[in-house]
Amino acid sequence: MEAFKTVIWIINIFAALSVIILVLMQHGKGADAGAAFGSGSGSAQGVFGSAGNANFLSRSTAIAATVFFATCMALVYIHTNAPQHGLDFSNVQQSAPAAVPASGAK
Repeated sequence: MEAFKTVIWIINIFAALSVIILVLMQHGKGADAGAAFGSGSGSAQGVFGSAGNANFLSRSTAIAATVFFATCMALVYIHTNAPQHGLDFSNVQQSAPAAVPASGAK
């Protein structure tokens, strides 16, 4: 089970790094919005983009985010269904408390 958990952790880390890199590589829509409003000939579709316009980076980001979410949920499921081993105090040795030296204060 530990090997399976390790594989999921590795996939999770790669998916997280992929999401970060893919988001940073994408061109923001804010740059287009400023140019469209400044020129006076910008339409709403030019400013906000069309709903169906998805390129390779946005699709890859969606896939990486889905993989990240799925691996997070798998790790949660594995952790919550793992056998609980409670605290075992049967082998703890008891010792006498340390002696406090008497002070000579009046």
